[in-house]
Amino acid sequence: MGAYNLVCVSSLALYRRYRPESFAEVIGQEHVTDPLQQALRNNRVNHAYLFSGPRGCGKTTSARILARCLNCEQGPTPTPCGACQSCQDLARNGPGSIDVIEIDAASHGGVDDARDLREKAFFGPAGSRYKIYIIDEAHMVTSAGFNALLKVVEEPPEHLKFIFATTEPEKVIGTIRSRTHHYPFRLVPPGTLREYLGDVCGRENIPVADGVLPLVVRAGGGSVRDSMSVMDQLLAGAGADGVTYAMATSLLGFTDGSLLDSVVEAFASGDGAAAFEVVDRIIEGGNDPRRFVADLLERLRDLVILAAVPDAGEKGLIDAPADVVERMQAQAGVFGAAELSRAADLVNEGLTEMRGATSPRLQLELICARVLLPAAYGDDRSLMARLDRLERGVNFSGGGAGPAMGYVPGPGAHGGASVPQMSQPAQTPQVPQMPQMSQGSYAQQAPRCRRGRSRCGSGRGAGRARWGGRSCRRAGRTGCGGRVRGCRRRGGRLGRGFGARPGGARGGCAARFPADR
Repeated sequence: MGAYNLVCVSSLALYRRYRPESFAEVIGQEHVTDPLQQALRNNRVNHAYLFSGPRGCGKTTSARILARCLNCEQGPTPTPCGACQSCQDLARNGPGSIDVIEIDAASHGGVDDARDLREKAFFGPAGSRYKIYIIDEAHMVTSAGFNALLKVVEEPPEHLKFIFATTEPEKVIGTIRSRTHHYPFRLVPPGTLREYLGDVCGRENIPVADGVLPLVVRAGGGSVRDSMSVMDQLLAGAGADGVTYAMATSLLGFTDGSLLDSVVEAFASGDGAAAFEVVDRIIEGGNDPRRFVADLLERLRDLVILAAVPDAGEKGLIDAPADVVERMQAQAGVFGAAELSRAADLVNEGLTEMRGATSPRLQLELICARVLLPAAYGDDRSLMARLDRLERGVNFSGGGAGPAMGYVPGPGAHGGASVPQMSQPAQTPQVPQMPQMSQGSYAQQAPRCRRGRSRCGSGRGAGRARWGGRSCRRAGRTGCGGRVRGCRRRGGRLGRGFGARPGGARGGCAARFPADR
């Protein structure tokens, strides 16, 4: 019988095996658990609660703990005794209590289910202080179902309590939400979750290599249940040496840190050959290019933070082992600030472009080329990256020992061998220069307008020509652009001694002085 119980316990999921039994065991939700415990101490318990937040952060668990606190023989109390019948029934592996009814609204959210709940709710508890309904996935209840519950939620009997748990509180109708005390749950911080997972691994007596827990925390995304499920999978497949880093990266699909180090060092040194060799290793190893780009962006994010805050590892801004943080500090010191920021921007843009791309490898290679060749772009961030490289003496060519772009070898570069000279292109005939004329000469040769003051000139040639009603003040190639009222001829017809061509929206002329021809 003992062996049978041992098998049952060992086969139980890790998140169920370590489910909290009191508010003190709930991690990362102090903004919820502290007010609830204070309300229990003050005996100011509301008749209805709404727990909302992301999945796996402790909503349903906290609802069960609250029910345990309310029905404890020494309660209502913030710390259940764990010895009374109610506490034992609602324990981690207990059989449950007939007075604490947990309903899955995803399958029982219709109006008929709500009416059935309403009819049963008025019956008193069988052997506890309160009759408590925990409605999980409350956002799945239909509008008709909520309306059927509205009256009993608004004015319940003294023995009745409601606890709604949902991931989408905005889908709970306002008339229900306004009658509850709303407690929003949050994702657990990485540091808190990593410490908790380390404690669980210690209880399981399975060694875990350095660097594994940050990967588990990242895979869990701040959800305790998701992180515990990932950790359970790794512990189940652990060998004699425990959970290794290589096992975790291959099983969870993350990029090995050595590949990230190689490509970052290639970016810093401008070594294109090394960067594209890493791309080949990624593809040949069967890794997902999108996952590699996401991991590379995460690494560049850490480098940017380390460049701005050198002691970011000590302050907990970077979730990585001490040796990895030390290595990243050296990498951040090699990069220039502008070059590092530009690389992060380009990788972020490339990750967006890779979504739905038919050739992820091609997109990955283009990302590497853009990072390695700032000289190919004329924007401000590329210019600043080139200045950073100039200060460090890094070549812009993207790696290799070949000459940089723009290098033309001379005859001596080939060991004295004769190099055939390319034929010189034919000389382009020079355009005759406009003769220098004084302002008085322009006034004598410029055409006169018939009427009023008008403007002429499109800015080409010597500049915009202004007409003062008598003569041009400046010389050069001028164009009316259809704005000239006082021109002698319009629509391209020529004045005496002048060459003209059509121009402008209304057929004005562009005149050239006789001396310009």
